[in-house]
Amino acid sequence: MSDPEVRQFVVDAEDDGIRLDRWFKRHLPEASFNVVSRWARTGQLRVDGSRATPGDRIETGQTIRVPPAEPAATAPRPKRARSSLSDDQTAFAQSLVIHCDAATLVIDKPPGLATQGGTGTTEHVDGLLDALAFDAPMRPKLVHRLDKDTSGVLLVARGPRAAAFFAKSFSSRTARKTYWAIVTGNPAIDEGVIELAIDKQPGTGGEKMHVVEGGLTAKTGYRVIDRAGDRAAFVELRPFTGRTHQLRVHMAAIGHPILGDRKYGGPEAFLTGAISRKMHLHARRLRIDHPDGGKLDITAELPEHFAATMASLGFEAADAEIETRPPRAAPAELKKRAAKAHAKDFRKARRGERRKRGQA
Repeated sequence: MSDPEVRQFVVDAEDDGIRLDRWFKRHLPEASFNVVSRWARTGQLRVDGSRATPGDRIETGQTIRVPPAEPAATAPRPKRARSSLSDDQTAFAQSLVIHCDAATLVIDKPPGLATQGGTGTTEHVDGLLDALAFDAPMRPKLVHRLDKDTSGVLLVARGPRAAAFFAKSFSSRTARKTYWAIVTGNPAIDEGVIELAIDKQPGTGGEKMHVVEGGLTAKTGYRVIDRAGDRAAFVELRPFTGRTHQLRVHMAAIGHPILGDRKYGGPEAFLTGAISRKMHLHARRLRIDHPDGGKLDITAELPEHFAATMASLGFEAADAEIETRPPRAAPAELKKRAAKAHAKDFRKARRGERRKRGQA
């Protein structure tokens, strides 16, 4: 029984005397010369039942046996060309830069601007990076990301060496990130660490995370800086791991969602009155080793809505800069401090004695 996919063609008068490879170019141009040669080498190409080669000449009335058609090679999809940025877009992108050196750029990302594109997202930081090349020969590259509604410090590498260096810093967790947030309610404990595993929430298409036993390890340090009665609190957050939406999930899990975070806090994430309904989560500070040596330590000012809410609730940004606990000194250091204090007191006492003798 013949293979139904094998094709049979009869040579007509117009093709009398031409070479077989020429016939393929006329009638089956999708079969390349290499493919026809392979069919001939493997005995699959035949004329009147006999094996044929691409150089054989054919005659009118002969039957050409051709193997089944092969799947067309999938051509790589051409990359979509990035559209040129307007003067306004270029000016806007460059206005976000708060630090620039030979290896790095740091921008202060505003809330509402996505870090990267996605379904329905056309405005994003990645799309603005052509405006930030400046004198570098290559386009800058993102090395981490912030949620669309989170503002603050966003690091960008200006070359592949810096990108690899920073990627390693983030993956090894040597980068130190500090966030400021306003949360609803009044946390009972002033300072602590939240260790709750999180993972993608089923049925949300990966768009939402939740606390789940056996999920990905997630650890967040927090410190309450100030409170506005029972309404809200100004907190400092330090992620020790970098899970998606980690800070938002953790604060909602302990009953104090970030102000304006509808996704994880629902109605509980909003305050009445003139308080902004935007999310109040700000990447305030980033400390990370620099690829050229030394350290990079960058802070970003609060966005307008966050600063307005701080003023409305009576919070002061300066209060966040005060550490609640001094660094713990080693015993030897404590003894040295005590000895210096004793010597200082002794000198004061001696000066007092000398003054008394002079007066006498």
